[in-house]
Amino acid sequence: MKIATFNINGIKARAAALPAWLDAAKPDVVMLQEIKSIDENFPRELFEDRGYNVETHGQKSFNGVAILSKYPLEDVQRGLPGDDDDEQARWIEATVIGEQALRICGLYLPNGNPVPGPKYDYKLAWMKRLHARAVDLLATEEPALMAGDYNIIPQPEDAARPDVWREDALFRPESREAYQRILNLGFTEAFRARHAGPGHYSFWDYQAGAWNRNDGIRIDHFLMTPQCADLLRDCQIDSEIRGYEKPSDHVPVWVELDL
Repeated sequence: MKIATFNINGIKARAAALPAWLDAAKPDVVMLQEIKSIDENFPRELFEDRGYNVETHGQKSFNGVAILSKYPLEDVQRGLPGDDDDEQARWIEATVIGEQALRICGLYLPNGNPVPGPKYDYKLAWMKRLHARAVDLLATEEPALMAGDYNIIPQPEDAARPDVWREDALFRPESREAYQRILNLGFTEAFRARHAGPGHYSFWDYQAGAWNRNDGIRIDHFLMTPQCADLLRDCQIDSEIRGYEKPSDHVPVWVELDL
């Protein structure tokens, strides 16, 4: 089973590029972030015509997450538990029903800039809630993963120019420590389980020719429970599509699981 995560930076802007990638890459399941659309306006037919079941958790003009799946989806839940007052659409989860059930959680973690400030406080509070959900996922002792745009640069090697990011919310020590606390629960980060060293990125800013200079960062991640990690065959970044026409500033990251 091929499962991808892709921050598309607006479904309207990517109405041509996203279906073209789906047709070429043929993922079985995709978790989308920043759809920037309310549920009613999401172009479901683009994906249903390709055999995908579609579940969305939208928000007007900002945020928004979705799941596309060629397998049935059950027990869909929207919103990260822990704060009933949080209206930002950043979390969706469901069980993919294949030969073996797999719980998938698609997330768009807050950016957190500027630092210090309320946006950074929200980011760290959101990560505490994410930690609590991660504990519950582990307790099921079943295959599960949390994937999406984490807005976290885990290590200096995950940035072409780490010194530029030292005081940014994506690379601040508090952010990285909160991310590491989740990993330390017993999760496996799929890409680093298969690839070592610098030079692997999933985001290039639109400004200052970042793509042409390969001035990127790696902020889109798959975190897997031990039962899911045991099924991991491969993890790759489709970096080449950043150079296509009207690209997102992110590119897809995908795993192949023995499912």
